[in-house]
Amino acid sequence: MSNTGEPGNKTSLFHKDLFWHNPKSFISMISRPRIMYFAYSEVGCECLELLLERGDNVVALFTHEDNPHEKIWFKTPGILAREKQIPIFTPEKVNTPEWIEKIAALQPELILSVYYRNMISERILALPRLGAFNMHGSLLPKYRGRAPINWAVLHGEPRIGMTLHRMVKQADAGAIVDQEGVDIGPRDTAVQAFRKVLPCARRVLARQIGALLAGTAKETPQDSSQATYFGGRTSEDGRIKWIQTSAQIFNLIRAVTDPYPGAFTDVGPARLMVWWAEPDSPAARGRQGRPGEILSLVPLVVATGDGALELTRTEWRGAPAPELKTGQLL
Repeated sequence: MSNTGEPGNKTSLFHKDLFWHNPKSFISMISRPRIMYFAYSEVGCECLELLLERGDNVVALFTHEDNPHEKIWFKTPGILAREKQIPIFTPEKVNTPEWIEKIAALQPELILSVYYRNMISERILALPRLGAFNMHGSLLPKYRGRAPINWAVLHGEPRIGMTLHRMVKQADAGAIVDQEGVDIGPRDTAVQAFRKVLPCARRVLARQIGALLAGTAKETPQDSSQATYFGGRTSEDGRIKWIQTSAQIFNLIRAVTDPYPGAFTDVGPARLMVWWAEPDSPAARGRQGRPGEILSLVPLVVATGDGALELTRTEWRGAPAPELKTGQLL
């Protein structure tokens, strides 16, 4: 995805095309406040679709180039923006003086951020007269920060959600406009949890976009004493610590299983990826041993801090699969 459109050009090709085909809709749209949209991921795509269906005046999309080292398993808003000929910008660093000047030239009246991965500076947030608002993937003030759904699954949360809030200097700390939650199951993976919570973002934005554009949205300050914060996750965070309980390890596995990088344990130069496990299978139930001890080879059962797990879907990487033995410690 490359940068398209000139910052000083207030009318995109999409707007011009609309003018020729439906002048009344064109006049109605351009009379609406100018929305600058910062977004990525499928949540960003869903919310952009809502704005375009409403006929809102989206003047630019700021998004990210797809990372060639990341498994892109979700829709992204760039595809939709290109279809509608909305100018797209993909700066690596959006807070430079050059980009701040370009953004100011676009004269945004409202900034919406939906799963945009970079912090946006206060200088940019101060530009729109109607303010800047973000859609965050948790029930704030819990799980501020990165990868909130993965962290929530890892901690065994029974309920997750989406929160629309005002953007301030501190990440995810601004006053809440609206939020909606959904229950998730104790065996849901992170991507299954994501699919359950995805519609919440669109419903929250649909309820509040009119008030945001009118400058009348009601806001409730967050209770900072209830806030939790988690940073971004890396592949190394998937390393299994066998001293933990079976429930903790199972939650880690379901939080990072495919399409995420996965949970793993190393055996010499080889890495055993654990894509799924069962904490209460007949083979694991009631078993005890030293944490990390192989209790059975077929099926593969490994002792944890308080019991055992049956590893039901695994994959060897990095080196040929070693010969495992009962009693061996992983």
